[in-house]
Amino acid sequence: MARTYTLCSVSECVQRQYHFINERKTWTEAQRYCRENYTDLATVDNMNDMNEMNKSVNDGGAQFVWIGLQKTGRDEWEWPSGEPVLYLNWATGQPEGRDYCAVMFNGEWHDLACFDTRHFICNNNKLIVIRENLTWSEALRYCRQNHVDLVSVHSEDIQRRVMNVVKRASTAEVWLGLHNYCIMNMWLWVSGEIVCYQNWAPGNGTKQENCSLEKRKGAVQSGGDQRWISLPETYKLNFICSRY
Repeated sequence: MARTYTLCSVSECVQRQYHFINERKTWTEAQRYCRENYTDLATVDNMNDMNEMNKSVNDGGAQFVWIGLQKTGRDEWEWPSGEPVLYLNWATGQPEGRDYCAVMFNGEWHDLACFDTRHFICNNNKLIVIRENLTWSEALRYCRQNHVDLVSVHSEDIQRRVMNVVKRASTAEVWLGLHNYCIMNMWLWVSGEIVCYQNWAPGNGTKQENCSLEKRKGAVQSGGDQRWISLPETYKLNFICSRY
C-alpha cells in the first residue's frame, strides 16, 4: 500500500484555546471553575498567546478579567501550573505591589485584590500528560480514543510546550507520536509527517535501528535536558496526547 507523507512546512501552532467566562467570581472561585470545566485560568507564554487571549475578551465585551497569574512571594509571580513566567505585559506602573492576583484590562495586566469579583478567562491546553504506564501501541490507541493523537513535535515551540507538561510525568521517559519506519530507515510522526525539527539525545535517532530485534519508538525524557530517545515499543511509559 502506498504511503503519503507531508513535507516540512513552517506553521504557527497555537497550543491553547481561550474561553471568556461571562460570570463574576473571585480569583480562587474562577480558578476552581476553570479546573472543573477546562484546564485552568489563562496562562500566557508569548505575544501570540496574548493576542489570542485578548481576542477572547474583546469578543466577550468585558474589561477587567482574571488571568492565572498570582503572586507567591516578594515580587514573585507564577502561573497556576507552576510554569515559569516567560512573558510579562504589565501596564505602566504595575504591579503596584499591594495585591496578589492579576487581571487584564485592554490587553495589559494589573494587580488586584484576589477577593474582588471579576469575569475571567479559562484556557484549554492542547497537550496533556497521561500518567498511565502503557506500551507505545496502547498509548496510541488511548490518545485516539480519548483525545486526538499521540503528540507530534514539529517545532521548537511545540517542544517547549512538551517540556512544560512532561514535568508532571511519573516515568523517566514519556512516549511521543514518533516511530521508526524500518524499511526506509527513517523516523516519522503518527500524523504522517517526516521529522524536520529534531531534539535527539546523543546516540539516539541518527543511526540505523536493528529492526530484526525489536521495533523502536520515540520518547522524551521527563527530566534533564528533556531530549528524545529511541526505546523498544514494549516499554510501558506515561505518554502525551494532543487534545485538539
